[in-house]
Amino acid sequence: MEVEVLLMNDLLTLVEVATRLRVPEATLRYWRTRGEGPTGFKVGRRVVYRATTVDQWLAELERKSSERESTAGNR
Repeated sequence: MEVEVLLMNDLLTLVEVATRLRVPEATLRYWRTRGEGPTGFKVGRRVVYRATTVDQWLAELERKSSERESTAGNR
C-alpha cells in the first residue's frame, strides 16, 4: 500500500510537466507524437509522467549538452 501511494505521488499531469519544463503544453504534446521529450503514459484518457522520468530526461539532456560543448571546445 505504501509503495502504491509513493508511485501515485510521483505522477505529473501534462500541464504540470509543461510548467516544470517552461514549455507550452502544445510543445509537450508535439514531442510526444514524435517520440521526443520525457516518456509519458496513459491512465485512462489522460497522459501522465513520472517525476523521476522527467528528471532523468532533463539530466540526459544536460549530459548531452555538456558533451557537445566539450567536443566543440576541442576543435
